[in-house]
Amino acid sequence: GDFSGQLLAYLSLGPIFIIVGFVTLIIFKRELHTISFLGGLAFNEGVNWLMKNVIQEPRPCEEAHSTVTTKYGMPSSHSQFMWFFSVYSFLFLYLRMHQTNNARFLDLLWRHVLSICLVTVALLVSYSRVYLLYHTWSQVLYGGVAGSVMAVVWFGFTQEVLTPLFPRIAAWPISEFFLIRDTSLIPNILWFEYTVTRAEARNRQRKLGTKLQ
Repeated sequence: GDFSGQLLAYLSLGPIFIIVGFVTLIIFKRELHTISFLGGLAFNEGVNWLMKNVIQEPRPCEEAHSTVTTKYGMPSSHSQFMWFFSVYSFLFLYLRMHQTNNARFLDLLWRHVLSICLVTVALLVSYSRVYLLYHTWSQVLYGGVAGSVMAVVWFGFTQEVLTPLFPRIAAWPISEFFLIRDTSLIPNILWFEYTVTRAEARNRQRKLGTKLQ
């Protein structure tokens, strides 16, 4: 009968939904930066597993949950995952998808709103781990710090090391076979795809109208 607990339990499934969303996005978009983002999340999880097994700090109520994958709780994997995702997305929105000086108000507004939503979800998921007795406040706090630091490091690594290699990787025969592409030089991929699709649709409609005449 604890509605708050049920809601927070559903929110704690956020990492699963994010992974499913990434896999779906990669299948349909096949973009190198998205693949790199997912690789960063996987690396972040590996670091979390290593830290847990090195620190070996137990969960606050080990007997309360029989379905946890590990008895160690420092740092919280959910907190680390969500803060990695939120901080990396924040950096991507404001540094990767940079706007020109004449950016429209609505273009900037949706960025700010989305950033607030990302931080809010990360805070709620982190809080849920304490509320549901999976972690202590310190385990959640250190998880959030670790995830945020990992996000900044991975974003810098992607921008400075991987991004210059993306054009070469996209030209590999295997990349061409799987239609893997590089959109690093396009500042706003959403706007680019919208304008290209609209122009192509108008062009095809014009050609179709010519044939019908």
